[in-house]
Amino acid sequence: MTQRNPTACLLVIGNEVLSGRTRDANIQFLATRLGAIGIPLREVRVIPDVRATIVATVNEVRARFDHVFTTGGIGPTHDDITSECIAEAFGVPWEPHPEAWGRLERHYKPGEFNAARQRMATMPRGAELIDNAISIAPGFTIGNVHVLAGVPRIMQAMFESLAPSLQGGPPIASRTVHADGVMEGRIAEGLAAIQARWPALDIGSYPYYRMGGGGVALVAKGADAEAAEAAARDITTLLRAVGGKPVQGEPPV
Repeated sequence: MTQRNPTACLLVIGNEVLSGRTRDANIQFLATRLGAIGIPLREVRVIPDVRATIVATVNEVRARFDHVFTTGGIGPTHDDITSECIAEAFGVPWEPHPEAWGRLERHYKPGEFNAARQRMATMPRGAELIDNAISIAPGFTIGNVHVLAGVPRIMQAMFESLAPSLQGGPPIASRTVHADGVMEGRIAEGLAAIQARWPALDIGSYPYYRMGGGGVALVAKGADAEAAEAAARDITTLLRAVGGKPVQGEPPV
């Protein structure tokens, strides 16, 4: 019997992302790393620093996905409300976490572990810490929700600390074939037939444009590496049939 891959959802939390002030740099990293350990990222939502929105969204997606990851909103300022919202979503107290409190108290000089910094050691009751090798203040897991920092370098360090504990499925295999000068309209029907032939795979078409012309990149992705390889061969045949010169891999930028 084929092993089922767990699924994941990412909540990007922060008004600064929605306003355009900050460009999110975490989605690609998490999608790639989760795929490598067999936990495909199935949905991403960007939501504001609004308590009711965070609580409702967390409760919705944690019931639908095996894993929920959040990024952002766990710093020391007044608008960093993710942690207390997660506590509300789970119906547990938001309180000092003894281990996190001890780590931060030891890290700061006497008198510097102030009320703002104490917020970073205050978490939902029952939370398990996610280590942070960059700036000490940890993330945490409660239930199937993993709460990470928004700063990319810190988020990545937290994820690498968490990753060994995540139970995944078969790694997600991805095969890409591209061809310059081929437009999507010429291959749509043939590509639909390939998708029907390989229903367990996600087969996507991604046009690209650059100086000197453009083309299309076709991607076959799924838990069955042999199927992805076979679909890539079918894609290569299709591209040749319309006069393209298919090349394995992503097109150069």
